[in-house]
Amino acid sequence: MQTLPIHLDVFALVILLGVAQGLFLGGFFLSGSRGYSLANRCLGWFLLSLAAISAEIFLNYSNYMFRVLWLVDFAEPFNFVLGPLFYFFVFSRVRHRLPIRWGWHLLPFTIWIVNAATWLFQPLAWKYNSYIDSLHPELSVIPSRSYWQEDFTGLRPYINELTLLSCLVYAVLALLILRNASRRDARFWLSPNHNTLRLLSWFFALVPVLIVIIKPQFYEDLGDYLLATYIAVTIYATSFLVMRSSSFFSDEVDRPLVEQPQPVAQPFVEPKKKYEKSSLSEEIEDALLQKLTRLMDEEKPYLESDMSLPKLASRLHTTPHHLSQLLNDRLDQGFFDLLATYRIREAQAMLQDSTLVHLKIDEIAERVGYNSPSAFHTAFKRLTSQTPAQFRQAVTTSRSA
Repeated sequence: MQTLPIHLDVFALVILLGVAQGLFLGGFFLSGSRGYSLANRCLGWFLLSLAAISAEIFLNYSNYMFRVLWLVDFAEPFNFVLGPLFYFFVFSRVRHRLPIRWGWHLLPFTIWIVNAATWLFQPLAWKYNSYIDSLHPELSVIPSRSYWQEDFTGLRPYINELTLLSCLVYAVLALLILRNASRRDARFWLSPNHNTLRLLSWFFALVPVLIVIIKPQFYEDLGDYLLATYIAVTIYATSFLVMRSSSFFSDEVDRPLVEQPQPVAQPFVEPKKKYEKSSLSEEIEDALLQKLTRLMDEEKPYLESDMSLPKLASRLHTTPHHLSQLLNDRLDQGFFDLLATYRIREAQAMLQDSTLVHLKIDEIAERVGYNSPSAFHTAFKRLTSQTPAQFRQAVTTSRSA
């Protein structure tokens, strides 16, 4: 087999650094308390898939693939998981759940995984010919025989067109989710997190555009290094947006938190010493209370219908016992009372919003984290002494007066 020397240039370096950052950032979103968020898990797997595709392109472009021929085309199935994973990320960030029958979106990826066995498990000579045919047509093929017939679906010659179609469809679906969310709630774009979501969506929407521009200009996969360079830029842009949205780099984290306006139930009360022998000091409780308040205000985990005491404690990097103690000592509440307080407060804001008058009360209940409309009505009446319908009617009357 004829080989070529390792080829490294600026493009190769950018792609390699993008692979490293994609692996790091994907692991970051999947680890620790961040992994409890459905949207973070989708984004983490999306970034790992980008890293896998970029890694294969780096091996091809740098000629290092000659040294690891057994990896030829190993990342090809990931072409069909990028679109669904990004769509899942946007959908779950906006609606706090996956789409109905989400598994069907992964069917093309599953089919391609099975189909990949017909070219992943082949002799090295066969893989060598496959590699040079796509990347080095100037080299001569060598005699080889395959173990079995490649590509039982007959779809592999259309990999570029199918990848383009997948990315295009899911980019459009993601943008439609954002558009519909902004129409339902005029405050949707006021949050920095949602602006970040919009930027990432447009980054992804450019992928099919680049495929259309780049692929016809090059023989086989020779232009993939340009796509990988864009992927690296996207990964680093994601890193920048994540750091920009992080409160760790803001002076605000060191300033005292102010009491929230118009609470349904007063969140700050005098401390009670129900846990006399607990290891939590007043200073630790103060810090934990600030973290809790910041988390509830910025990330709104109470909107997630499956939120639980262990999940919330994990996000705060504490134990369920210590969180329960904090709620009882400082807020004079249990966990479910805390959820109800924030959820009903959010529901009140939505019921007063003139841009959301088209929403049914049951839809508002779902948006604030209640799976059961009856549970929402019960909590609303208990905390406000009114039903949601009575509250909305009072708001309407006051406006028309």
